[in-house]
Amino acid sequence: MNLNQNTSELQKLDSQHFLHPFTDPKALKKKGARVITRAEGIYLWDSDGEKILDGMAGLWCVNVGYGREKLARIAFEQMQELPYYNSFFNTTHPPAIALAKKLSEVTPEGLNQVFFTNSGSESNDTVLRTARRFWRLLGHPEKKIFISRKEAYHGSTVVGASLSGKSEYHEMDGLPIPDIEHIECPYWYKNGGDLSKDDYGIKAARALETKIKELGANRVAAFIGEPVLGAGGVIIPPDTYWPEIQRICKKYDILMITDEVICGFGRTGSWFGCETYGVLPDMMPIAKGLSSGYLPIAGVMISDRIMDVLIEKGGEYAHGFTYSGHPVACAVALENINILQEEKLVEKVADETGPYLKKRWQE
Repeated sequence: MNLNQNTSELQKLDSQHFLHPFTDPKALKKKGARVITRAEGIYLWDSDGEKILDGMAGLWCVNVGYGREKLARIAFEQMQELPYYNSFFNTTHPPAIALAKKLSEVTPEGLNQVFFTNSGSESNDTVLRTARRFWRLLGHPEKKIFISRKEAYHGSTVVGASLSGKSEYHEMDGLPIPDIEHIECPYWYKNGGDLSKDDYGIKAARALETKIKELGANRVAAFIGEPVLGAGGVIIPPDTYWPEIQRICKKYDILMITDEVICGFGRTGSWFGCETYGVLPDMMPIAKGLSSGYLPIAGVMISDRIMDVLIEKGGEYAHGFTYSGHPVACAVALENINILQEEKLVEKVADETGPYLKKRWQE
């Protein structure tokens, strides 16, 4: 294919052969897609030469910016040495080992093992299967229900879309699947009324306790939530919300999962959103900023509490993907984390960029 074709030719081919995610194919056929041809720093260029400020960093994922030659070089070198091998059946390779070790160092205390996936959606499928496996091994197979929130986004696989709390995702194919429930999200601006942020945060969190009592704690496996709801509208919870959620989960012996697919790797001014709110999850899906989108890679950080049970009681962990821990993606992700550390990009979000944006918004 000639990549130098003009925009209309590219748009025609695109509409004939490419079914886009979250796009109306009929409307696309009429209007045509915007064709992005290159990127550098925080900017994109389209096929008509227009320069675009990419304020969303792709889909909240290009944390180190576009055009990092070092990441391209790392990928090239790894492709020459070991372009692919799987991690099934007691097999591993140095890039996966090195990345797993690095992740145990930068993630919160007690999250010392990672299961590699290829997307946030796959990570949330993994979370559901692992949580149910954990309770089954402990003799509680009835603990299957996941509680999520309205307006949440946890992916677009069957499990991910079911966990998501947006009706348009459910209407497409009759979701959610059984044993997934939703409570209100902590949207103070919309639902807070006369309550202070702190008081509303407590009230919103206690919707979880109400739902647990309704369902029976003996049937609930886990609560899952994004530290800051992303696709739902960047809904920032009051500071009191997450600590109260954690208290409730501990009280009723329910796993707490913070979905860090968007918030992770610096977007809240901490390495992970759970750290911003002072809570410690049992499992933590990660993706996007893990490789800054340069290659598809994701994962689930798993707590020592869960791993101890899987190791001692579980036998074979019968779950995985062909590309789990892909060597090239692992090598790129490791170098991406090194860049975040060496350039202190997370600290800059907290100390420079965040305060600057807050000041300008208030002007």
